[in-house]
Amino acid sequence: MRVTRAVTIVWVALRHGLDELVLTSFQHPGLRLVARMASIGRDLSAPRGQRLREALEQLGPIFVKFGQVLSTRRDLLPVDIADELALLQDRVPPFPAEVAMATIERAFRKPVDELFTRFEREPVASASIAQVHFATLVDKTGREREVAVKVLRPGMLKVIEQDLQLIRMMAGWIERLSADGKRLKPREVVGEFDKYLHDELDLVREAASAAQLRRNMAGLDLVLIPEMIWDLCRSDVIVMERMSGIPIGQVDRLREAGVDIPQLARDGVTIFFTQVFRDGFFHADMHPGNIMVSVEPATFGRYISLDFGIVGTLTEYDKEYLAQNFTAFFRRDYKRVAELHVESGWVPRDTRIDELESAIRSVCEPYFDRPLKDISLGMVLMRLFQTSRRFHVEIQPQLVLLQKTLLNIEGLGRELDPELDLWSTAKPFLEKWMLEQVGPKRLWREMREQAPYYARMLPDLPRLLHEYLREHTGKAPDAELRQLLAEQRRTNRLLQSLLYGAIGFVLGLIVMQILVRVLVF
Repeated sequence: MRVTRAVTIVWVALRHGLDELVLTSFQHPGLRLVARMASIGRDLSAPRGQRLREALEQLGPIFVKFGQVLSTRRDLLPVDIADELALLQDRVPPFPAEVAMATIERAFRKPVDELFTRFEREPVASASIAQVHFATLVDKTGREREVAVKVLRPGMLKVIEQDLQLIRMMAGWIERLSADGKRLKPREVVGEFDKYLHDELDLVREAASAAQLRRNMAGLDLVLIPEMIWDLCRSDVIVMERMSGIPIGQVDRLREAGVDIPQLARDGVTIFFTQVFRDGFFHADMHPGNIMVSVEPATFGRYISLDFGIVGTLTEYDKEYLAQNFTAFFRRDYKRVAELHVESGWVPRDTRIDELESAIRSVCEPYFDRPLKDISLGMVLMRLFQTSRRFHVEIQPQLVLLQKTLLNIEGLGRELDPELDLWSTAKPFLEKWMLEQVGPKRLWREMREQAPYYARMLPDLPRLLHEYLREHTGKAPDAELRQLLAEQRRTNRLLQSLLYGAIGFVLGLIVMQILVRVLVF
């Protein structure tokens, strides 16, 4: 089986001229000669990115998924190939309804007729990993509910493991033989793809991500996220609230329904920046196929998010790093941007700051002469990643995912409203977030989080102090008392100094906030 699959891959690669595409980057003269001989008699006039995309589509869903993941690594790929791979879409025929029903019955050990009062055999959506059927059930309160049932495609784990072994083997060859092999880190990319695929194979993980996003977005009133029916969620089947709306790509239907299209574009940016900068937990696959718009009277004009197999997370360190970079970027302080790259360990310590500063300036400076509505933050990040390659920058995966999602949001927003000013829409969130990163709110938040620890520690302080004095002084009780009083006086002086320092610190934060508002915004 593995040999047959390997032969199929080689045949497809030869047919689309991928051997010429790959072998020409190899250093070995014999391989270069093979590349020239293999290209004889074949039509290789199509662009290399197009040939690669068509080959991946022919090789099947796993290779399509690999191409989709690879398209997010614009820090590693040439622009033409990355743009072409971004066009990859799952075009997978559905598997039989009988197979889906058997999977459901095996997962819950009940017939489908007992679980649902109605089950639609025709799937409403089919992708490489799973497909979706609509159904109706009676919940615990006796109320009839319409639901969507997502069923994992059978035998996926075995197919994935077989193809991943071959992809790992090819990645090893590329890394050893290609001139760009070590820089492109093909084995690390395959490892990232491996993790991504295995995460998608666990549908409970997707359900948990959806539940988290639903809680986070509950008070925003801009987006609807389906509720999970947790009693009917397993690793290969999940059941969720059915969502109804118009696909966001059908702009004419949305206009006919009376949806405010420019406001819809602004709402999309608001949702994304709220998830990123407030929560640090964002839907990272926001392409038009995963988004609808509600036209129900109670929720008219709200986004409907679907498919939560890919989510991005940002730590407090990531947020702080981004805050400082945005601040330096909008002040045109390119030296500080370069220093942040070194301080974060993204580039080697011996990197010349002036050279990195010059490279960053060449990327960023042209954007400041354009109207704000023409500035693409996603493109700025992408150009920074590409420019940084020659400095051996180690791009963090979570920030690459953020950049990819930002490009999706910008593209979707400007497709809806070509005049969308992303900066003016995002500015309130960036301003509030940056002030929270350096202001008293952050100090108060951290003190509040540490309060339980200090509350447990304070009652023990007198006893610990007494034990310390008894063990280290060896003096009579009167001497201990005098020393204790002296320690208390010193403590009072220290507390007084700390109080004055805290007052000065708060005043400094207020001044810093004023400076941030004036200098940056």
